[in-house]
Amino acid sequence: MPVVNWLKRHLVVIAGLFTLAYLLLPNVIVTVFSFNKPKGRFNYQWQQFSLDAWKQPCGVADMCNSLSISLQIAVWATLGATILGTMISFALVRYRFRARGAINSLIFLPMAMPEVVMAASLLTLFLNMGAQLGFWTILIAHIMFCLSFVVTAVKARVMSMDPRLEEAARDLYAGPVQTFLRVTLPIAAPGIAAGALLSFALSFDDFIITNFNAGSTVTFPMFVWGSAQRGTPVQINVIGTAMFLLAVLLVLVPMLINNRRNSQKA
Repeated sequence: MPVVNWLKRHLVVIAGLFTLAYLLLPNVIVTVFSFNKPKGRFNYQWQQFSLDAWKQPCGVADMCNSLSISLQIAVWATLGATILGTMISFALVRYRFRARGAINSLIFLPMAMPEVVMAASLLTLFLNMGAQLGFWTILIAHIMFCLSFVVTAVKARVMSMDPRLEEAARDLYAGPVQTFLRVTLPIAAPGIAAGALLSFALSFDDFIITNFNAGSTVTFPMFVWGSAQRGTPVQINVIGTAMFLLAVLLVLVPMLINNRRNSQKA
């Protein structure tokens, strides 16, 4: 019975590890097949270990161009959504004004609404305005749906802030700008960073809204979808693996730095 008792004590941990393994399994498969050398057009069966795709990640025509477009859109959408979302979050938490409750409810609509509905609505809006579909319409659409996620993340952080810290800064003759830069912003930074990372991932990964409003512009998800009809080059797995590793580093490095600082303080 010791084994049974041990399982009971660690059941939650075991379930969490199995869930994490299940979530990471697709990433592991993508990474493994980035070292494959398929015989046909489709990279779905393991044939032979090879580093050719890693040596020539841009060996497929137009793939790196679409990747560059996706990265540019993701960066600018992240900046726009993070700046606007942070200001909206502070306004919703710190100030009382008319329609505040309605705005709080409307913020969640882009997250609850099916993407195809938002995509069709934005396309209708752009066509009625006479806008030319392309890079800028994609960027506007991405900022719009990323905004809600940033507001949700930053708002939760701002609501948990202790207002006495800002009051103490003002009592010590700090001006509004100094108080914001040295007290408010550092405390809100984790929520802002979380919203920014989420925005980048959502923007880079989006297909449905982008496909409706792209015109002749081809982003990386659209390139992957088009390639799947003809054959999936191994370089797609290489880019997917690189982006996954970059995301892991962006999460782990700040955590390690923070843990090191805490251990030094202790």
